[in-house]
Amino acid sequence: MKKLLLCLSVVLMTYSGFSQSNNLQQAVTKLDQAQTVKDYEALEKTFLSINEQPAWLPPYYAALCNAKIGFLLQDDGDRIESYANRGEEQAKKALALLDSTKQKKEAAEAYTVLSMVYRTKVFINPMTYGRKYGMASDQALKAARSLDAQNPRALYFLAWVKYYTPKMWGGDKELAKQLATQSLQYLASPATGVNPHWGKPEDQQLLSKIK
Repeated sequence: MKKLLLCLSVVLMTYSGFSQSNNLQQAVTKLDQAQTVKDYEALEKTFLSINEQPAWLPPYYAALCNAKIGFLLQDDGDRIESYANRGEEQAKKALALLDSTKQKKEAAEAYTVLSMVYRTKVFINPMTYGRKYGMASDQALKAARSLDAQNPRALYFLAWVKYYTPKMWGGDKELAKQLATQSLQYLASPATGVNPHWGKPEDQQLLSKIK
C-alpha cells in the first residue's frame, strides 16, 4: 500500500510539473500571437498565475505584456500609468530572482523590458516625466547591453529609441536601421520554447518605417 501511494505521489508530482510547464509554453505561444490591449491584459493575468521554474520568467512576461500595452496606448497617456507601474514592479521582481553575475543573459532580458516599461512612463506625460523616466529607460538599456551586447531585443529597443528620438537629442535613423538589421540577423533562426525569443516582427515593423 505504501509503495502504491508513493508511486501515485510521484505520478501526481510529475503531472503537476508537466502541467505547469505546458501552461507556460501555451502562454508564451499565445504571447507570440498577441496584438491587442485585451490580448496582453489576459496574458498578464495568465503569467502571474503560473508558478514554475525558472521563477523569473512569469514576472518577466507579465512585465512585457504591460510594456506592450503601454506602447499600444502611447497616444492615450491617461490610461498607461497602472500598466506601467505594474510592469515596473514585475520587471524588478524578475531581476530580483536572478543572479546578474551568473545569469547575465537572463538579466539582460529583464533590463530590456524594464527599459521599455520606463519608456511607457514617458508617454504618460512627456513634459512631466520625460527627463526622469527617459533617463531611467536609458540606464536600464545600458545595463542590458553591458550584460549581453548581442541581445537582439536590447538591440531592437535601442534602434527604436534612436529612430524616435529627435536628431538634436541624439536620434539617428541610419544607426537605428543598422541596429534593427543586426537584431534581425540574430533572430534569423526560428526560435520556440519558453525563453525570450520575441523581436523579429518588431524589427521588421521598425525597418519598414526607415527609408
